[in-house]
Parts: sequence; C-alpha cells; structure tokens
Amino acid sequence: MKADRTLDCVGLYCPMPIVKTSQEIKGMKEGEILEVIADDVGIKSDMPAWAEKTGNQFLGIEEEGGEIRVYVKKGSAG
Repeated sequence: MKADRTLDCVGLYCPMPIVKTSQEIKGMKEGEILEVIADDVGIKSDMPAWAEKTGNQFLGIEEEGGEIRVYVKKGSAG
C-alpha cells in the first residue's frame, strides 16, 4: 500500500504507538495515508479501535517477519 507518511514505532509498546500515531496524523491532510511500523502485536487490535473512535479510517495490516505495518487514512474528524 502506498502511504503519504511513515511512522516508525518499532521498539515502542502500548500505548506509545497510538500516542505517536495521534500526534503524527494531526499534521496530515484529510485523505492522506499514514503507515505505522511496529513490533508490538497489540497494535493489531488497538489501531482499528483508535481509528473508529477518532473518525479516521483503518485500511489494513501487513505482517512480514517481526514487523507489523498498519495503514490509517486521515478522516475529516482526525
């Protein structure tokens, strides 16, 4: 998936990947896609819940090796 920005959260654990995502997405335009790279498996359930709660769109997860890549599109409320 093509992302407009990438946020590296490898080595960070709950709740930091969500905190960093929230900070990063505030500086983005509506419709832009943020790729978050993490190694904390909690992000797989945390990110969809956070996106729904904040008005952003969770686009999916890709896993390769120990890395988890999640994609979020900034919504109008995000």
